[in-house]
Amino acid sequence: MQQMERPEAGAPYFVLNKSRIRFLKRKDFFFEKSVQALAVVSALIIVFIFIFVGLKAWDVLKISGISFVTERGFDRQIIDAFNAPVEAQVWQFGAWGLLIGTITTTLGALFIAVPMGIGTAVVIAELSPSWVKNMLQLVVRLLASIPSIIYGLIGLLIIVPYIQKLFITGDLQIQYIDYFQLTGNSMLAGILVLSIMIVPFIIALSVDAINAVPRRYKEASLALGLSHWRTIVRVILPAAKSGILAGIILATGRAVGEAIALSMVSGGIGNVPQLSHGPVFFLTPVLTLASAIVNKSEMMSVPSIQAALFACGVILLLTTTLLSLCAKLVEFFVKRSEGID
Repeated sequence: MQQMERPEAGAPYFVLNKSRIRFLKRKDFFFEKSVQALAVVSALIIVFIFIFVGLKAWDVLKISGISFVTERGFDRQIIDAFNAPVEAQVWQFGAWGLLIGTITTTLGALFIAVPMGIGTAVVIAELSPSWVKNMLQLVVRLLASIPSIIYGLIGLLIIVPYIQKLFITGDLQIQYIDYFQLTGNSMLAGILVLSIMIVPFIIALSVDAINAVPRRYKEASLALGLSHWRTIVRVILPAAKSGILAGIILATGRAVGEAIALSMVSGGIGNVPQLSHGPVFFLTPVLTLASAIVNKSEMMSVPSIQAALFACGVILLLTTTLLSLCAKLVEFFVKRSEGID
């Protein structure tokens, strides 16, 4: 049997022959082309989704025009379209109430989730021992993976009854009976459930951003005499702000597109909350764009209703796309201002 010669000192232990080199080159070429093909297919799927949804919504968008996002009355218009004869279909819709419901619940949830998420991320990344840090990160990932309907059930069985018991009285129901029926299903319930749902995403992305800050920044700050808290506030968080902001924007997209949980707790009525109602503003039942698609989907056999719901989908697609682009732009400009390539 032929013995293999030992390589000389300093020479690589493995010597590749020409056939092996050709095989590795073909393997790299195949992998590169496969990744490129998958990227092209993914882009084509996204384009197809936009075209498909846009075509399905075109009839309503063409007839309603800008009034689709400036007029209200979506619930009544859906009922009229469902009851209308085939030869007299209703194609005029106004989703202003749905837009307001989406905006108010999303902003309210962010108002709660952002400080809670960033604060928790600081505790996990900077103030916890390793074993606690690992355990808390596992819990956060588990919370982020819980299905939406579970959060909806928790809100329906715990948050909604608690709101009704704590804030809604018989006199208050009578006072606002001409406007809407006051129950625990309200914008406040939607905000609380949505904030619980998105806070794990903000925590996870903020922890990653904080952990990505070079260790030398913290060591230099402590060496200059700054306390640990001042180092966190003045050095670590500013250095991590691009990742944190990108995480907040992506969590906003998650909140805008949430449907199941909000359809269970927010009231399911396309009201426009009025600030003139005072604290009752938060008890107003609302309907978001995503929840409207879920709640009204049983009527999609009517062509005009189907087109109206697809029009809501167009707005959601554009919103989430813009939020994703904003996340990238924020990250780019923050890094550019810091002189990072």
